[in-house]
Amino acid sequence: MSPSGIIGIDGGGSGSRFALEDGGRRVVIARGPANVFSDFDGSLAVLREGLEALEADTGRSLAGLPVCLSVAGAIDDDVTARVGRALGLERVVVEEDWRAALRGAFAGGGGTLAGVGTGSFLARSGSGSVRAIGGHGAVLGDEASGAWIGKALLARTLHAAEGLQSPSPLTDAAFARHGGIAGIVAFARDADAAAFAALARDVAEAARAGDATATAILSDGAAYLQRAAHALGWETGEPFCLLGGLAESYADHLPPALAEARVAPRGSALDGALARARQLAETDA
Repeated sequence: MSPSGIIGIDGGGSGSRFALEDGGRRVVIARGPANVFSDFDGSLAVLREGLEALEADTGRSLAGLPVCLSVAGAIDDDVTARVGRALGLERVVVEEDWRAALRGAFAGGGGTLAGVGTGSFLARSGSGSVRAIGGHGAVLGDEASGAWIGKALLARTLHAAEGLQSPSPLTDAAFARHGGIAGIVAFARDADAAAFAALARDVAEAARAGDATATAILSDGAAYLQRAAHALGWETGEPFCLLGGLAESYADHLPPALAEARVAPRGSALDGALARARQLAETDA
């Protein structure tokens, strides 16, 4: 007889959560970030540590339990197979993190989801299929994300300094903080996605105060969200959900059709991972 319980793992660029659910009781622990494409070995260390901690916290073996590992960077079959082999789990589904987020947000139903944090993605479920756009990293995309916002702020600050656009209190503050053009260029040379994304808070605060540059950046990001949603097949009136640390920053800048269709998420990515593990348990039963 198989042991009872299911395991859901939500592994992302900002952090990872591990949950064991059994008989209506859920135990959740948190660990560091995991992206198995950009840092396979580091992510595996985080995933192993999280599973070991879940065993220690629950006082039981996790061997043989159905597992859904929803993790950033699981972008193709080769990566997912490598993760499954490396962890040595017996009953596991490895999937890219947007799938659990989409499943959780709409409780398995249809709708379009935009995740906007350090990175970004959009995903849609409908007509029996699921599809996603984005999530390719700050170098090639992640439009509307925190990293994208930070880069846009610095680019517009340089434009203001060189007379290509009108300055604003936000660009003046960014110019002074970084020590002028040379300081901005040096920061950008050394910054990673998280460092750029840290600037997004300044943009959000400035937009609330009516700063023209901040408002333009967030409006451009919101316009991208609408274009990407339409590319996925979203239609006016279909549920649209925003998740992530920047969700509320975009709330006042969404085009009217998206704003009217916006709904609160019904669950989290961890809920979505547990739902998939539950399906696995039922299939194996």
